Amino acid sequence: MLIGGPERRPIVIADYDPQWALRFGRECNRIVQALGASAQRVEHVGSTAVPGLAAKPIVDIVVVVSDFDDEPSYRRPLEQAGYVLRVREHGHRMFRTPELDVHVHIWAEEGELRRHLLFRDWLRVDRADRVTYQVLKRELSNLQWDDMNQYADAKGPLIEEITRRAEEWAKATGWTSRAIVAPSSRNEGPTA
Repeated sequence: MLIGGPERRPIVIADYDPQWALRFGRECNRIVQALGASAQRVEHVGSTAVPGLAAKPIVDIVVVVSDFDDEPSYRRPLEQAGYVLRVREHGHRMFRTPELDVHVHIWAEEGELRRHLLFRDWLRVDRADRVTYQVLKRELSNLQWDDMNQYADAKGPLIEEITRRAEEWAKATGWTSRAIVAPSSRNEGPTA
C-alpha cells in the first residue's frame, strides 16, 4: 500500500555523484542513532551505490532490523528521526525523507537484502552490464509515467537478465551477502 497514493514525478537520471556515498554515510549514522541495536545491518543499495552509474538522485538504503513484525520498534524511531512512512506491504516497509531524496527499506526476508546486494556488487564489477543498465534507465526516463513504480517495473526484464549473470558470478567467486567486497570507506562512508 502506498501511503498517499501514486505520485506522478519526473524521472531524472543524473550522472554519478560521489556525494551520494557521503549522503549514505550521514543517513546511516542517523538511522543507527534512531534504531540503536535493533538496526542489525545498514546497506547502501540501488544505482547510487554503484560508482560510475547514472541514477535517479535518490539514495536507497536497506536496513535489517531485529524484528520486522514489531513495526512500532522501528517505525516510531524512524519517524522521530524525520523519515516518513511511504510503503506498507507484506514483508516490506519503505520510509523516505520529506525531500524525497532518501528511501529506507525494511525487508522481512533476508533474500531481498541478498538480491539487492548481489545486483549492486555485480554492477560494481561488470562494466558491460553497468552500461547496458544505464542506457535503459536513460531511455525510460524520457517516457511519461503515471507513477515511479511503472518506471521501476519497466526495468524488470533487464534486471532479471543481469541478476542471472550475477548469480553465475556469485557461484563462481563464492560471493555471499555476508562476504561482500568491502567498498573503501572514502567511497561509502560508515556502515552498520
